[in-house]
Amino acid sequence: MKTSEIRRKFLNYFSGKGHAVVASSSLVPHGDPTLMFTNAGMVQFKNVFLGNESRDYTTAASSQKCVRAGGKHNDLENVGHTSRHHTFFEMLGNFSFGDYFKKEAIAYAWEFLTIEMHVDPARLFVTVFKDDDEAYDIWTKDIGVSQDKIARIGAKDNFWSMGDTGPCGPCSEIFFDHGAHIAGGPPGTPEEDGDRFVEIWNLVFMQYDRDVEGTLNPLPKPSVDTGMGLERMAAVMQGTHDNYSIDLFRNLIAAACDVTGITFGENDEQDVSLRVLADHLRSVSFLMADGVLPSNEGRGFVLRRILRRACRHGRLLSMQEAFIYKLVDALVREMGGHFRELAEAQVNIEQVIRIEEERFIKTLDKGLKLVEQAVDAAGSGGTIPGKTLFTLYDTFGFPTDLTADILKGQDIHLDMAGFETCMEEQRQRARAAWSGSGEAAIPKALFELRERHGPTEFLGYSTLSAEGVITGLIQDENTVETLNEGEKGWLIANQTPFYGESGGQVGDTGVISVGDAIFTVTDTKKLLSDLFVHVGTVSKGTISSSGTAHFSVDDARRNAIRRNHTATHLMHAVLREVLGEHVKQAGSLVNAERLRFDFSHHQPISAEDRAKIEAKVNAAIWANDVVGTNIMSQDEAIASGAMALFGEKYGDEVRVVSAGFSTELCGGTHVSRTGDIGPFRILSETGIAAGVRRIEATTGEAAYRGFVADADTLNEIAGQVKTRPFEAAEAVATLQAKLKETEKELTSLKAKASTGILDDLIGTAVDVNANGQTIKLLTAEVKDVADMRDFMDKAKGKLKSGVIVFGQIKGEKVQLVAGVTKDLTDAFHAGNIVREVAQLCGGKGGGKPDMAMAGGTEPAKLKEALVAVAGLLQA
Repeated sequence: MKTSEIRRKFLNYFSGKGHAVVASSSLVPHGDPTLMFTNAGMVQFKNVFLGNESRDYTTAASSQKCVRAGGKHNDLENVGHTSRHHTFFEMLGNFSFGDYFKKEAIAYAWEFLTIEMHVDPARLFVTVFKDDDEAYDIWTKDIGVSQDKIARIGAKDNFWSMGDTGPCGPCSEIFFDHGAHIAGGPPGTPEEDGDRFVEIWNLVFMQYDRDVEGTLNPLPKPSVDTGMGLERMAAVMQGTHDNYSIDLFRNLIAAACDVTGITFGENDEQDVSLRVLADHLRSVSFLMADGVLPSNEGRGFVLRRILRRACRHGRLLSMQEAFIYKLVDALVREMGGHFRELAEAQVNIEQVIRIEEERFIKTLDKGLKLVEQAVDAAGSGGTIPGKTLFTLYDTFGFPTDLTADILKGQDIHLDMAGFETCMEEQRQRARAAWSGSGEAAIPKALFELRERHGPTEFLGYSTLSAEGVITGLIQDENTVETLNEGEKGWLIANQTPFYGESGGQVGDTGVISVGDAIFTVTDTKKLLSDLFVHVGTVSKGTISSSGTAHFSVDDARRNAIRRNHTATHLMHAVLREVLGEHVKQAGSLVNAERLRFDFSHHQPISAEDRAKIEAKVNAAIWANDVVGTNIMSQDEAIASGAMALFGEKYGDEVRVVSAGFSTELCGGTHVSRTGDIGPFRILSETGIAAGVRRIEATTGEAAYRGFVADADTLNEIAGQVKTRPFEAAEAVATLQAKLKETEKELTSLKAKASTGILDDLIGTAVDVNANGQTIKLLTAEVKDVADMRDFMDKAKGKLKSGVIVFGQIKGEKVQLVAGVTKDLTDAFHAGNIVREVAQLCGGKGGGKPDMAMAGGTEPAKLKEALVAVAGLLQA
């Protein structure tokens, strides 16, 4: 049975039992600041389980995409080496929110496995929490599981809790016996760590609320949270104990074999690399489909590490060029049918992976050079410091096993203790830096207000002032009856003209008044999908949590935001026209000052295309087309040509905004006609991530002020070069040409001067006895040498044979270079010489036998250090 068929049968089974089939949530958890990635099926239902949120269903089933590759689940290096470690996996789950409990949950699980999937009951083994007699009796008496097929297990493995306090309860786990030919024993025995018995389904019974004193208080509505790993279940159904042998992974590995030319099953090390590629392809692609991009922090850093590990395994398979992006198509064929976001983002995913691969290949080559330098610095029999090993690991993606593999056969040791110290320091920095998802946790009081009074009706499409009824006040996460003058808080009402921040558009500001009392709104947030929260301070009087209030939006600010938002739509359409239809929005920010638009594109925009984009947007503005809005179903909107923005979640009905040649799904506020936007001006275009560019622009008055400032600057330049404004560019070009010619002459004069200096210096070389021979030694402090390496090359050429050390002072630093002519490199090592000299100046360095550079921090000791060179050679 194919993996996709198992997923389908699971969801259909529970749909037939009255469960709502809920789509997988994003891998980026929203409203939960504690998680880096979604790592379990219950994450999207967390507030339902906590009693903070209610849904229009009490039972649900889902197939949740999950990533475990960061934080406490950071076992990345195990992936590929074991049969069940993955960075990405699917969790099948059924859930009850105060509906059914143990008896039904156990019966459903047993029926699905033994009847629907035809799993042999004799090969199933069950565990329950040691004190859970109720579950034990259901399994043995109702289901008929024999006592030799069930074990009571302690709290470590069979009691689940959401945290130190809150909902918790016992678990019951179902294991599959893969057979006596595989090592291992049943759970609860000394042999349980083997691979024979594998957990396939965990049933969590949330029946208690643990208080701060640790007391377990029964919940009024016990709930059920279950999770079954799809890949593990597929292994069971396909007769293998190795997840990488199921159809989904076989097909991905086959695609990797086609691209790399490697045959799976012929070499154990190559098989590990192929499994890594198949696994990492899934996590990287699904994270990108949910809007995560490679970066140097947070989620983006984890994504980059996973992708670079895949690249490194590609190099182990002798792949010298980017290739992983070519595997995305195979993944889309396997999983894009169920996860449509993967198919929709395929082109962008391929583009970003290819660019990131190409960048890492260059980084990999730089890393290899660092290894060479570290070897030169260590010398035969030496040790590469732990800090260098960490730099190779952290910056260049070189695990220590790869570094050790590169150094096989060389008499070089690795400072593993120092490396582990650096790793622990990094873990501590990561723990300190990771503050969660970047969102604040939503207070329980807000859920209660939403439950009691319902959603907020938004009036701001048609008016900027209105009356509304205050339904609640929140201060320090708790509901309050009043907010007094000077106090900050949140104000919620039944309706409002204030736009709540969403879709890239910032929230409105303004004032809310009740009689003489005034609440100054500094921000408006849209939380729980439909509750508008006015954030601000009482600037006069007292505001109460009931009664009618007058809401007034800052109209000048809102109008500026509207201009920028509609301009963003026009620019998006123009970008696709000028650059290609691969362009898709990757993020945006629309405020009163400017617009910021992130989009998928693989290279910087040329000056010609930038001018064309700006001109086309302005032409669309001058057309003064009506900006229209329509409400329709999402399918109807897409069929009409409207663009759905990547990563956005839409309801059954969507708002479609049309402005000239642009049609998009959008809930934001816009101008009435494109001409209301005024002038449009691009401020900058930069790259922010692999395959992602960013344009910042202004409209209206801000754009006009920018054009005026440019004209003033041009007039000032024209005055400086004594010409008319339209001739200023030519005049400046003429001045630059003259300056360039003058710089050439100056460089030539300096070169002649340095040659003369070298001739003088060569005459100061002395004979010294070192290593049983007499050699020429030249040491000198030099000044104003721009290229010390080039200076050293010329000096060696003039000296013919000998050892040379030059030093110069640059501000508060010392710059050193040592050189040994080719005939003496067997006896003298420039890297070792410059390292010892640098130590005398408070510095360090090293390099190759014929030339090496170093630095120092004590300029006052340079002369003393140069004098000591002769003694160092004779030692």
